[in-house]
Amino acid sequence: MTNPGHLPAVQSVIVEPLRFTGSGSEYFRIWITNTFLSIITLGIYSAWAKVRRTRYFYANTRLSGASFDYHGKPTAILKGRAVGLALLVAYQLATESTSALAAALFALALIGMPWLIWKSLQFRLVNSSYRGLRFGFAGSLAGAYLAYLLWPVLAFFSAFLLAPFAHQRIKRYQHTQSRYGAVRFDFHAGVGGFYLTYLKTLLVMLAGVAVLALLFSGTLSMVTRRSVAPGAHVSLLGFIAALYAWFFLIVPLFSAMMQNLVWNHTSIGPHRFESRVSPGRVLFIALTNLVAIVCTAGLFTPFAKIRMLKYRIEAMALLADGSLDDFVADAQAQAGALGEGVADLLDLDLAL
Repeated sequence: MTNPGHLPAVQSVIVEPLRFTGSGSEYFRIWITNTFLSIITLGIYSAWAKVRRTRYFYANTRLSGASFDYHGKPTAILKGRAVGLALLVAYQLATESTSALAAALFALALIGMPWLIWKSLQFRLVNSSYRGLRFGFAGSLAGAYLAYLLWPVLAFFSAFLLAPFAHQRIKRYQHTQSRYGAVRFDFHAGVGGFYLTYLKTLLVMLAGVAVLALLFSGTLSMVTRRSVAPGAHVSLLGFIAALYAWFFLIVPLFSAMMQNLVWNHTSIGPHRFESRVSPGRVLFIALTNLVAIVCTAGLFTPFAKIRMLKYRIEAMALLADGSLDDFVADAQAQAGALGEGVADLLDLDLAL
């Protein structure tokens, strides 16, 4: 007879849902103030605006009763934006002189982009924390050049047939090189899942275009025959506006499917993430947000941001295999051996 005392203990999975406690009215006050001060300071205040906005989002995102914190400094963000502005001015001046110089600057910017993204990832993660413990990014510069230069270039020259492959490599680099304390995240979504997501998005996009073409078939028929009847111009403008709106809505739809794919294949230690974003729900929120923003001349923008953010955050959960408190304590103990000196080196945010 088996001794029950020798049986392994069975850990139950604890579902820790993410919660977002921010509101549209609160964020509206932050948004309107940030917008006003950024305008009257010719964009200088935008660095402080980003810190204020990010801290609000972090502080209102909660997991297992605790919120996240953001520690980025406005001066670091301002330096990053000054670098970006200098590059844009240099490129503009080059285009007005010789095309060869403009091409050279464009190539230089392309070559430098992986380094800029690498620094931005480091800054963003090392200035984020949960329960007093910082996140971090351990990716190498060589890995950044593979993810953000080699694969995108190959995707471009393959007529974007390799775009899902390049996307998978980028996400794998981002997630496997990120850490909480000293504990690395893991990512195990295959290339096939990315190709399937891209294919679904393409089919949905084409289906929407086909429906719009059917609805406006009379107008399109007149345009092709060059026999435009009175009032057809208005109908044609309506078709163009509807087509533009549909392409606008495809972006959050694709983003929702990608969120499910990426986070359902991400884990940290014994814990894994779950994302249950409904593409239909995201499409409804995006459509109603678009209508409200247009009808309010843009004033609904902060409310739209909160609506979408709240839904997408609260569609996620951490499936904790055991006590999350024990995991956090262990991560803090391991992180102590790393030291915090690296944070002093990461004082440049490029706001990518």
